[in-house]
Amino acid sequence: MSQTTTVALVQMTSGIAAQDNLAEIEARVVQARQAGASYVLTPEMSVVFAKDRAGLRAAAEPWAGNGAVKQLSEIARTSGIFLHVGSLAVALGDGRFANRSVLFDPRGEIVARYDKIHLFDADIDGSNAYRESATYAGGKTAVVADIVPFVLGASICYDLRFPALYRMLAGAGAQVIAVPSAFTVPTGQAHWHVLLRARAIETGCFILAAAQGGSHENGRSTYGHSLIVSPWGEVIAEADGAEPGLVIAALDLDAVAAARQRVPALANARDFSLAPGPSPFGNDLKTQAGN
Repeated sequence: MSQTTTVALVQMTSGIAAQDNLAEIEARVVQARQAGASYVLTPEMSVVFAKDRAGLRAAAEPWAGNGAVKQLSEIARTSGIFLHVGSLAVALGDGRFANRSVLFDPRGEIVARYDKIHLFDADIDGSNAYRESATYAGGKTAVVADIVPFVLGASICYDLRFPALYRMLAGAGAQVIAVPSAFTVPTGQAHWHVLLRARAIETGCFILAAAQGGSHENGRSTYGHSLIVSPWGEVIAEADGAEPGLVIAALDLDAVAAARQRVPALANARDFSLAPGPSPFGNDLKTQAGN
């Protein structure tokens, strides 16, 4: 007999006021529960989507005694649902922040938390510099959680571009991987669907991608298109554009084993080394590794 479970993704246009965002999350969780969902995922930065570092400093609380976390715990408890908060900013002791995903069980207890590992540091066309590491401290640990009836792997947004993380999560038993995100419109149009489908195909996992969408109070615009991808790489549910709302689907968990049997890439993977030789960076590999 096939094992199925219903999940929901919340697509948001989060603003800079935490209480407004928390009220929306609560309303969407209630709606999802009424639709039969047992698990709900919100986007990256769903509690506060700050305008700048000063706004982040004013809004983000430390982990100990965090008021937003307490409210989210109560939402999960009163709804009797697994609530996976895609991420919120948590103030650290060194002036930086953690971009932290938090998973609550139906009792409101925290069963897993994950800090975004990969931070976006890049110069775009030599003029616009992005230095996420100046504001956030990257996580160092991959996370899986058995929430019954499936094992869940955690990731956040830019992590999507690093397939080794997803392969590790699948190797650790993940059947479903969460990708809460706030993709820009240009990168979303170019890469969102293809990257999510690729991660599903490579791992044989369901991919759940709850996204920010629309024009935000902080001046940013995000792509939306929250979607659910099957282990075979098929988009089985998707938000129509960038408007806030819910994406709900029933997952046939037997599809995970079926996809991995048809293409046993995880089982066939082998360790290997790289032969010494010229580096594309102009130095030999030994020198390159030492820099």
